[in-house]
Amino acid sequence: MYSRNKHSFDITLVVLVAALVIFGIIAISSATRTNIYGFQGEAVSQIIWFATGLILMFLVSFIDYHFICGLWIPIYIINIILLIAVLLFGSGDGVSRWIFGIQPSEFAKIFIIICLAKFIDKSAEKIDNISVLLYVAVMSAVPAVLIKIQPSLSASLVIIAIALIMLFCGGLNRTYIFVCLGIIIPVAVILFIDIKSDEHMILGKFLDSYQLNRLVAFFSGDITSADPTLYQTKNSIWAIGSGGLKGKGLYNGTINQLSYLPESHNDFIFSVIGEEFGFLGCIGVLILLFLIISKCIFKGMNAADNLGRLLACGVAGMIAFQAFVNVGVTTGVLPNTGMPLPFVSYGGSSLWANMIGIGLVLNVGMNKQKSMFEG
Repeated sequence: MYSRNKHSFDITLVVLVAALVIFGIIAISSATRTNIYGFQGEAVSQIIWFATGLILMFLVSFIDYHFICGLWIPIYIINIILLIAVLLFGSGDGVSRWIFGIQPSEFAKIFIIICLAKFIDKSAEKIDNISVLLYVAVMSAVPAVLIKIQPSLSASLVIIAIALIMLFCGGLNRTYIFVCLGIIIPVAVILFIDIKSDEHMILGKFLDSYQLNRLVAFFSGDITSADPTLYQTKNSIWAIGSGGLKGKGLYNGTINQLSYLPESHNDFIFSVIGEEFGFLGCIGVLILLFLIISKCIFKGMNAADNLGRLLACGVAGMIAFQAFVNVGVTTGVLPNTGMPLPFVSYGGSSLWANMIGIGLVLNVGMNKQKSMFEG
C-alpha cells in the first residue's frame, strides 16, 4: 500500500524547470527578432504553452501514477491511433507531423514511458525472458516506425532510446547488454563504410534522401565548405564561437539577427544562446538541464516502488537524450537532425510533453510506502 505526502512536492524542481523555460522564451524572442518586429507570435505562444503546461504538470503530479499507469493499454491504443491519424490527415511543410495543432510524436514519448514502465514492472521477475524482450521491442517499434514514416527520424530515435534506458533500469541482465554491443559495433562499422561509399546500398533503403545527405555531408564533408547541407551546422558553430565568454548581449547577435541561422528559435536555439549569452549562458543552460535530470534520477532512486523508479528514470532518459543530441548537433559533434532542446526550444507539443513528464516525476516523489503503523 502507498500513501501520498503532499509536503514532499518538490518545488525546487518546478523552479528549475520554470527558470529554464523563461530563459528559453527570452532566447526565442531574440531568435524571432523582437527588437526589430516587436513581440512576435512565437514568444507569445511559448508563454501561453508554458502557462498551460504548468497546469498539466500540476494536474498529472496529483493524480496517483499507479492509476495513470493502470490505463497503459488504452493509452497505448490512443498513441497508435494518433500516430496513424497524423499520417492520414496531418499537415506540415512537406511532412505529416501536426494534427489539431499538436505533434503526436512528442506525446508518444510520454505515452511510451508510461506503457513500458507498467509492462516492465509487471514483468520484473522475468525481464530477461526473450518473450518479454520481444514484447518490449514490438511495443516500442510500432510507434517508432509510424513516427519515422512522417518522417521524423529524431523523434523515433528518442522512442528507441527510452526503451533501452527503461530496460536497463528495469534490471536487464548485463549479458544482453554485452551481446547488443557485440552486434551494434560491427553494424556501425558496416554502416560507416556504406556512408563513405557512393552507392549507399544499405542506408539508401531506410533513410530519406535529405537524411542520407546530412549523414554523408557530416562524415565526408568539410565544415568550411559551401555544401548547403552543412549550412546550418557551420553557422551554428560560428554563432556559438563568436559569442565568446559573455556573449554579444541580448538582440545583438549578428548571425541570429541577420537570419543566417534557419530554425534558430527551434532546433538551433542553443546557438542563439551561445552567440548572445556566450559560454557562460551555454553553461548556465547545461547546468539547469543537469540539475533537472539529476532531480529526476534522484526521485527514481528513492521511489516507493519499481513502477515509480521506471517512470522517473524514463523521463530523465528522455530529457537527457534530447539535450545531448540537440547540443551535439548545434556544436557539430553529431549530424544535423531536428531535435528540440527540452524546455528551451520553441514548440507547444514538446514543452507540454516535457512538463507532463516532470509532473510524473513530482508524482513519484510524493508517493511512499505505508508503514505497518499507518492506517
